[in-house]
Amino acid sequence: MPGEWVYKPGRKESTDMCDGHGGRRVEGLRSSHMNSDLFQPPVRLGRRTTTKLKAVACGLALIAGVSIPMAASASVAPGPAATAQTGAKVSTGLSSATLAANQAAAAKKVPTLGHSTQTLRSLSIQFQYQQTGYWCGPAATRMALSARMSSPPSQQELANQLPTTTNGTDWIGQVTRVLNNRLNTGYYETKEMPNDPPTQAQRNLLWYDIQYDIDRGYAIVANIVAPANNHPPGYPNYTIWHYFTVIGYDTSDSTVLIADPAGFGPATYWLTFNQLATLIPPKGYSA
Repeated sequence: MPGEWVYKPGRKESTDMCDGHGGRRVEGLRSSHMNSDLFQPPVRLGRRTTTKLKAVACGLALIAGVSIPMAASASVAPGPAATAQTGAKVSTGLSSATLAANQAAAAKKVPTLGHSTQTLRSLSIQFQYQQTGYWCGPAATRMALSARMSSPPSQQELANQLPTTTNGTDWIGQVTRVLNNRLNTGYYETKEMPNDPPTQAQRNLLWYDIQYDIDRGYAIVANIVAPANNHPPGYPNYTIWHYFTVIGYDTSDSTVLIADPAGFGPATYWLTFNQLATLIPPKGYSA
């Protein structure tokens, strides 16, 4: 029937996006009467900035509970050191060491969700692929909620609340607001990473937030920009604007566990922390 959305098992490229800031998006549902002229990337929207740190809200005493060594002159635990050529989206290539590390992480076995060891922590979530090409924000938000509640709202409900349009979800702060509203908490904060490559302070805070939140049963939603030369496993050869959920970490090799609603590759997979830290700028994350 005209205008009907028909499910396609394989995700294909499209000329719009799921985060509302330009580029291409994942497509799992395609209209039988879609006109490509109607789906051109919009101009980038303005950015807001927040400076809140969870360390302030929770007290410096809690920072000492993080399982990695503290820097002597900083209140945030240091993240793994950056490797050469892993940063800017304008880079023409990655170093061989970076590529090898990314490939090793992608090949790493994913644990049973909820499994933890001395160095590895993972959350049990309800995984869902995004149900339209522009609902990566609602899908990632739903998976994060499922770490804390047994019956999270549907992607449709979350799309209405964020709100998400056919252009996607404009800003990570919308995700933060819905997470807090749905969980009846003020736990989540919006952390923006405008620098590309990120500063060491931004990397430190991201690594701290991942461990702090996962240890306490909270997943992280990240808004990413993945260029063709710096893709998560299975992504096609063009820039992807996207949301996914961070649901675990492993301090033994500085990797992070991702639940990805796109359907380009595996549902869950490992990334190096370094790669995650280069995918988020100039966007942000809810933690």
